Amino acid sequence: MKSIVAKALFNSYSYAEYRKLVTDLLSEGKSTGDTQSESLTHYTSLNEARMNRLEKTIKISEETIEKLQKLDNHFIWLVISEGWCGDAAQILPILNKMAIESNKKIDLQIVLRDQNDDLMSQYLTNGGRAIPKVIVICKEAGIVRADWGPRPKGATELMTNYKKEFGVIDEKIKTDLQLWYLADKGISVQQELLEIMENIKYNRL
Repeated sequence: MKSIVAKALFNSYSYAEYRKLVTDLLSEGKSTGDTQSESLTHYTSLNEARMNRLEKTIKISEETIEKLQKLDNHFIWLVISEGWCGDAAQILPILNKMAIESNKKIDLQIVLRDQNDDLMSQYLTNGGRAIPKVIVICKEAGIVRADWGPRPKGATELMTNYKKEFGVIDEKIKTDLQLWYLADKGISVQQELLEIMENIKYNRL
């Protein structure tokens, strides 16, 4: 395993630890990350409410559960995130439920982007530090097998098309993006991650 990934794993949080960290910082009027501002704290507060709701409502399909439990190897999903990131708030609860339903085949760990520059630099999206990024690590082999993110294909297309037409990422498209996630109900994240895991399964180590 690359030393950068191994170092990040050593400093990673479980899902419960990550949630507690974000909540504790919010109680102090702060967000995660190197930059602190009222807007980032506001987004973090919105995300806290979203994650609380999603933890109660997100359903993992029976097909997804069955296939996750049949994985041949054990994996770590190492996710690069920050509490203020709207995409991460929509995606992390889904990943957590998938990991739980995998019958211990998947271990979800989370690291903060701004505390892991070396790791983030290895998983840029079009040269940018977009998050969340899911790094799929095979536990047995100790190697990275795939990565995914920062958002599902449909959500990416929505953002790309809007930016092409209007030239900016503004509050309207941010609202539209959240509505897209609401309508999608976590299906795209499940399908895309499952496809990655299935490809790893059939392309054996």
